[in-house]
Amino acid sequence: MTAQYLQQITSFQPTKISLPSSKSESNRVLIIDALTEGENTITNLAEARDTQTMIRLLKQNPAIFDVLDAGTTMRFLTAYAAVTNQHKVMTGTPRMCERPIGILVDALRHIGAEIHYMNKEGFPPLAIHGMAEQLNDQVSIRGDVSSQYISAMLMIAPLLPKGLEITLEGKVGSRTYIEMTLQLMKQFGINYTWEDTRIKIPNQSYQPTAFSVESDWSGASYWFSLLACADKGELFLEGLKENSLQGDSAIVEIMDKLGVKSEFKSGGVKLTKQKVKGLASWDFTHCPDLAQTVAVTCAIIGQKSVFTGLESLRIKETDRIYALQQELASFNAELVEGENEAFTLIPSVQMPHEVRIHTYDDHRMAMAFMPLMTKTNVFIEDPEVVNKSYPSFWKHVALIDARRKTQEPRR
Repeated sequence: MTAQYLQQITSFQPTKISLPSSKSESNRVLIIDALTEGENTITNLAEARDTQTMIRLLKQNPAIFDVLDAGTTMRFLTAYAAVTNQHKVMTGTPRMCERPIGILVDALRHIGAEIHYMNKEGFPPLAIHGMAEQLNDQVSIRGDVSSQYISAMLMIAPLLPKGLEITLEGKVGSRTYIEMTLQLMKQFGINYTWEDTRIKIPNQSYQPTAFSVESDWSGASYWFSLLACADKGELFLEGLKENSLQGDSAIVEIMDKLGVKSEFKSGGVKLTKQKVKGLASWDFTHCPDLAQTVAVTCAIIGQKSVFTGLESLRIKETDRIYALQQELASFNAELVEGENEAFTLIPSVQMPHEVRIHTYDDHRMAMAFMPLMTKTNVFIEDPEVVNKSYPSFWKHVALIDARRKTQEPRR
């Protein structure tokens, strides 16, 4: 298997990183654009493979929507195909067909969509046969599994003749992603109410709008982590907004406790080193995609911490809890499961001369472990996996290497 070799580098000169656009925003506005029949002006769409897959499928409109490994694309296009009365087969990679979709299918069936499982109940591939009429204008959806099911239903709600009222059941995870969906819909002219556990969206039309996608806070998190782990350095991350729709902007608050100061400037945010304040615990319920980044950071800098809100990590591109536990162990750190779904991060006390990281077909595993290069030599297996969300990642890592403080010859 090919591997990306990262030579140890403890410090670096000030570096500017032009971050990719947000995959989360891009995929949502693409569905909204499709629901308005492409009457919008959308700019700065993400280069991520997930987004490019969405663009290709919407443009070509094949009989089979093969989403590859894109979970968001699978869920959003399933709802889109149903509400637009299309006949589609929804499928993807073997791993994609192991990721549950039953909650979304049940919700779509409840309001009148005809959908059949082609293999295992509750999982892709699916056969969608459209939606002849709306049977119900109210639906209940669990909030503790995936916010993408909820976002998929929200975006199609305005097109339903009777509108839709969604009741969120139980604990609501990734709430910030639901808020992002609603705020984006609002920017395209949609009115809604959200009271307690009920979100109500009347029948109405999306309004043609000009929209530019923001840079990606999830992608930014790896650079925060790199600076937290380095002895010295400075970074400027382009394209980030202080008042972001993205829940992963929580990385600013987290990394403030782990030694990174953020200053918002014209065009982005400047990152500098500061004293570590300490992160005794963090609840990742509303920002689960940051969990790997923060776990690795704490493991490297010697910060013991307790993490909660990791439940959804088991149904991502891989079982991310298992993957983290395995790879943290490669440099003598641990993620120990305790009571009430709390996990204790026990940092490394002895760093090996070199570390090899297995990525489990998960883009975030490859990127989250990159900052290990501040302490040892690192081999990242299957580096191309980053193409799912951040194709230019390794080019940007090379910028850091080119600006190392001491340009000593490579051994």
